[in-house]
Amino acid sequence: MSASKTQRRVRAFVDYFGPLCFLAGFLITRDVVQATAALVAGSAVALVVGFVVEKRIAPMPLVAGGAALLFGGLTLVFKDPRFIYVKPTVINLGFAAFLLGGMALKRNPLKALLGEAFRLPDHAWRTLTLRYGIFFVCVAILNEIVWRTQPEAVWVAFRFPGLQILALVFSFTQIPLMMKHHEDEPAPPPTE
Repeated sequence: MSASKTQRRVRAFVDYFGPLCFLAGFLITRDVVQATAALVAGSAVALVVGFVVEKRIAPMPLVAGGAALLFGGLTLVFKDPRFIYVKPTVINLGFAAFLLGGMALKRNPLKALLGEAFRLPDHAWRTLTLRYGIFFVCVAILNEIVWRTQPEAVWVAFRFPGLQILALVFSFTQIPLMMKHHEDEPAPPPTE
């Protein structure tokens, strides 16, 4: 198996093992607090595996896994599912603040994170950053609406895989912008 294929599998494991454990825990127990124990254990395992295999943990999985451990730990200690319910709200508002706050400071945090993967002019990065910032705010608001108005099982399905599906669909809607403004690699200087 190639190194890049292994790397993709490890990253997928790190990203999704904790939420999958949470979903499985909920389907088995029908209790969010008990399922949170599976989330905490799964997130810890995922972070350790990611670190052992890659010798580092990427920033996004570290934030998500750390938040799962923090909010999951609070849920378990206080036996109060509200902590795990608000985790997506806090995380998404944090991402929004990072992106929109960076823009307010005349920085481009999305370009700093993804600039090596995509070559876009600065104005396209600003548009993409603004769109993602607004998306994260909307997801935070939607999470609040869902957990406060819907049965627990609906929130669990919304949490995983619902949020991942929303993020994927939103990302696909940004492809036309990225394709329109994509810059090819600069040509190497001529050699004499």
